[in-house]
Amino acid sequence: MKPLTQSVWLAKSPHRRYNPLKQEWVLVSPNRTQRPWQGQTEKTAEPAGLQFDPECYLCPGNVRAGGARTDVYKSTYVFENDYAALKPDVPDLTVDEAAKGLLIAEGESGVCRVICFSPRHDLTLAKMSVGEIRAVVDVWTEQSVELGASPDIRYVQIFENRGAMMGASNPHPHGQVWASRSLPNEIVAEQKGQAAYRAEHGNCLLCAYRELEMGLGERVVASNESFVAVVPYWAVWPFEVMVLPVRHVADLQSMTPAERDGLAEILKTVTATYDKVFDTPFPYSMGLHPQPCDGEVHPEWHFHAHFYPPLLRSATIRKFMVGFELLGGPQRDITPETAAEMLRQAGLKS
Repeated sequence: MKPLTQSVWLAKSPHRRYNPLKQEWVLVSPNRTQRPWQGQTEKTAEPAGLQFDPECYLCPGNVRAGGARTDVYKSTYVFENDYAALKPDVPDLTVDEAAKGLLIAEGESGVCRVICFSPRHDLTLAKMSVGEIRAVVDVWTEQSVELGASPDIRYVQIFENRGAMMGASNPHPHGQVWASRSLPNEIVAEQKGQAAYRAEHGNCLLCAYRELEMGLGERVVASNESFVAVVPYWAVWPFEVMVLPVRHVADLQSMTPAERDGLAEILKTVTATYDKVFDTPFPYSMGLHPQPCDGEVHPEWHFHAHFYPPLLRSATIRKFMVGFELLGGPQRDITPETAAEMLRQAGLKS
């Protein structure tokens, strides 16, 4: 156990915490939690009320905005994004204006797809059964294998934006997969962090972190035989959660059937718990971080998933990344330990 004075100090005094995964610091200011709020408030999110919405372009059989018709699908469904941010036929060219290393641009090719989790318009991961989520996990795995096998793809990023507050353009339960020629910035940072830890300590960063968190328990939100969900010690977003496999595994395709079941179960638990915190559909961005598919060996890489929800202290008050966060570095008020306790208590609600 930590000395009481240290725990009290962390709970009450401004301090900063180190994120070894990205090799950066986050400022924690628990003394600010009592400040009055006079800023922007959001509308309370309302759950979708229809199982089938004839106006929704993701519901089975409907015509999408681009004119294509969505198939009459019965389970998880994948299609090419009609408004893709990446295209497969972009030349691999580099421009360096005046050859001064200042005005540089590169061609970026890739593939973007939409993954409808369920044909039902009114379901979310929080409301789907574990078996239904397992079908989604299997599709994620299939997409990772297919797209990652291309020599033109170095990373397959699977993610979900839930709720209008996080920019979701449609309430129908869906996510996306963006497969790109280059490694995204976050992956570059996390790869450096994991490689640096392995070089210095001789073992896996997230294996060591997961073992430490499970031993302490104060930031653990949920766990099963294969996965654990924690509010990271270095979390930036108020109710941020990281999902970690118990076994050292680098990607979805390396998981056993039991581990895929465990992933489906922990995703169900985390999303259902979120909805109980403020008794409202909880917005978030969630993304899977498997190892790069760049042909290199990555013994340092440990698969994980991030949940980044924006809500701060109620269903209508969100955290904004502005001011110091944009110009200096990330900052949070509520401590990760307090957030984890709130999530644990929410998980106990019927």
